[in-house]
Amino acid sequence: MDPARLAETGRVEAFSDGVFAIVITLLVLDLRAPDSEPSGLLRDLLAQWPAYLGYLTSFLYVGVIWLNHHALFNRVQRVDKGLNLTNLTLLLTTVVLPFPTSVLATATQDGDPRNISVAVALYALVAGLMCASWLLIFSYLNRHSHLLVGVDSSFFARERLRAWTGVVGYAAAGVLGFLTPVAVPLVVLLALPVFYFLTSHGLSRWPRARAGAA
Repeated sequence: MDPARLAETGRVEAFSDGVFAIVITLLVLDLRAPDSEPSGLLRDLLAQWPAYLGYLTSFLYVGVIWLNHHALFNRVQRVDKGLNLTNLTLLLTTVVLPFPTSVLATATQDGDPRNISVAVALYALVAGLMCASWLLIFSYLNRHSHLLVGVDSSFFARERLRAWTGVVGYAAAGVLGFLTPVAVPLVVLLALPVFYFLTSHGLSRWPRARAGAA
């Protein structure tokens, strides 16, 4: 690779941070004041719990993506066209997240079981594609390791395992949405961002983090 075609990471990180910030901001637009009858405001506010849960889940997910993105780019010293394109794939799957979040919250509030199943599957599909975009990033970096600094030989295997965990986990949540009550896939959708938060600095540091917290 011609060194002249390599660039600093600052612009990529700044652009990505801006996208993550916009996505998180868009999530709050689904939290609306209810059009309530007299003395019915509290009831109507409580009835919107799916919107609150959807906001919390997606806010946590985007926040964790940002943390993982930051941890990755601490290891990236230069970017090229290919890395820019794979990073854009991650951003593409991230910016669409408010849409399935809104669909899932609306379907859960309406209470139609079939619609809820479809909404869960849609959310799981988008979240799973986001995990798959990480696979693209790590596969590309594995072939262009000169863009990285301070990475050991097992780094890519661990990171691909983390990405595959999400792909499989979200696929399972989508299937569970058709087979079980909605609470079951919602637990999976909440658990996966927690997993990615706990492993945001890599699987190798997870046991040490748990030991330090004990």
